[in-house]
Amino acid sequence: MALARISHHGAVDGVTGSCHELHVDNNNSILIDCGLFQGAEVSPNGSDHEQMAIDFSLKPVQALIVTHVHIDHVGRIPYLLAAGFNGPIYCSQATAILLPDVLEDAVKIGFTKNRHLISKFISHIKKCLIPLEYGQKVSIELNKSQCQLMINLKPAGHILGSAYVECEIKDKSNPVKGLSNRKQKVIFSGDLGAPYAPLLSAPKPPYGCDQLVIESTYGDKDHGERRHRQVYLKKVIERSVKDRGVVLIPAFSIGRTQELLYELENIIYQQSALNNKKNKENFWEDVEIIVDSPMASEFTEKYRELSNLWDAEAQRRVHQGRHPLDFSQLMTINEHSTHMETVSYLQKTARPAIVISASGMCTSGRIVNYLKALIGDERTDIIFTGYQAQGTPGRAIQKYGKGGYVVFDDGTRRKKYPINANIHTLSGYSAHADQTNLFNFVKRMRNKPKQIRIIHGDSESKQALQDKFRKAYPDIDVMIPDN
Repeated sequence: MALARISHHGAVDGVTGSCHELHVDNNNSILIDCGLFQGAEVSPNGSDHEQMAIDFSLKPVQALIVTHVHIDHVGRIPYLLAAGFNGPIYCSQATAILLPDVLEDAVKIGFTKNRHLISKFISHIKKCLIPLEYGQKVSIELNKSQCQLMINLKPAGHILGSAYVECEIKDKSNPVKGLSNRKQKVIFSGDLGAPYAPLLSAPKPPYGCDQLVIESTYGDKDHGERRHRQVYLKKVIERSVKDRGVVLIPAFSIGRTQELLYELENIIYQQSALNNKKNKENFWEDVEIIVDSPMASEFTEKYRELSNLWDAEAQRRVHQGRHPLDFSQLMTINEHSTHMETVSYLQKTARPAIVISASGMCTSGRIVNYLKALIGDERTDIIFTGYQAQGTPGRAIQKYGKGGYVVFDDGTRRKKYPINANIHTLSGYSAHADQTNLFNFVKRMRNKPKQIRIIHGDSESKQALQDKFRKAYPDIDVMIPDN
């Protein structure tokens, strides 16, 4: 049985816009994810990155599989439905709970603020969703096909509800007596998590497959000492607030914000116990931690509600009576007026505070207002804990740092903002697997794939990962697709 045909409608020239099509036969296919492009990244047809129209045929598409709810994996779903897709949307149980809220926010930004239309859209999305338990095999209904397609979601360890997707295709035509039906397995990694992440367990590699489509966000890097990342975070913050400056942490509303709160609660807990023992003052009991993002607040609450999906360590903290995502020094801001007042107050007073706000790549959201007000102040520290895509303000700040500048929209024009703040990057907080983790995902398979397709990475990352796989497994076809 020939290897299945796979088309890529995003995440081939960068790390955003994930959308991949598995062709079962000439008349049937499924989509894995349908995400937005961000920064300088564009769709495969070279259109403007803000034009997210579906530019491929939906006629054969029988279902959509969602790996997780980050916007670069789900943000084009409204466009998909507008283009005529009306099939089922399969995802994990946690993703089914989180996805409607993510898409509601996407529709408000990209389509309409009309409450009635948004309500109708969300109601339709909920009817399309088919939540699956991890490990639950499900048959996808195909149109007049000689094939059978089964899917199975496995924990990916990236954010709550994230999954990689096992697809098994059986060819039932022309059975040969005494031989089993011809079949093959195709795996789509989605975004894979890394070991030692808060709240979630690391993904377990599958037994094997024929084809693997794997992300490569950090295909050329290792994150270093992830086990000691909390120590680094503590040192950076303590050093940063000595001059009574503000610490800004751009963070995705889903996943990264909750991980940071989990780590900060643990720093406060440990430091309190240590200082009480030594009868010393505790700086950490006074520092204010602000989460300024309505979506982040909403999803932090949902993370708490889904604590049954947390890993064993997080469960132990809950049983000790601790509240890893809801502690006394935590302040959440929802109203826009309060947000603007807080920006102005911190700019004037330089009160020591840690602000966690979206968006994670500084492309939009409330973090932009904080940056405009504070990036020119030498007392400000900016901590990046996640990947910054090319063409985003986050990448510019990270690349040029102190002495450089970043450009933001300022009303009707674009304005340069000098960077006087101190810039820090803690790669140990990435929710993505690094090169070693990605390599081990294949190394630990009992049955190695015949083909590996490397996507979702900058060209350097993809090339480095391809080289590593080719050196270790010369018999595997390791390719970097361009469409």
